[in-house]
Amino acid sequence: MRFGEGVEWGVHVCALLAAAPPDRGLSAKALAEFHELPPAYLAKHLQALARAGLLTTSRGPRGGYRLARPAGEISLWEVAEAIEGSGPAFRCTEIRQRGPCAASAKACIRPCGIAAAFAAAENAMRKVLEKITIADAAMQAASAADSRQMAAFRAWLVRAAT
Repeated sequence: MRFGEGVEWGVHVCALLAAAPPDRGLSAKALAEFHELPPAYLAKHLQALARAGLLTTSRGPRGGYRLARPAGEISLWEVAEAIEGSGPAFRCTEIRQRGPCAASAKACIRPCGIAAAFAAAENAMRKVLEKITIADAAMQAASAADSRQMAAFRAWLVRAAT
């Protein structure tokens, strides 16, 4: 299964918000600048995350986006579902009912083996992503950064959260 890049941005944004001071939000503009994204593009994904109840927004000097729950309680699957939707990645169109050897609709009561295989794979992936949290993703990102990157990140966070 392939997720769109919006899922990647959504996870990264949530990981950034996990590191933000709890009493301050980060603006959509700051989050877009951090990733060098057009603000309108990222805003679409931020709105999807907020609609799903993963982010909250507030106005004012300490306003911006915040995680709606602790980072350890938000799974990567929830982020993916908020961005991509809850429908299955594989959608069977019953092509076995077409062509010179078409099966009847009555013969296609059960999903074909191909659809069943994709459903099983998606279910397995979902179970894995439900166990990985934004806190886990934030720790992985931090552990991959060198000391220069971490210093730059801390400096950016101070500027962005004021």
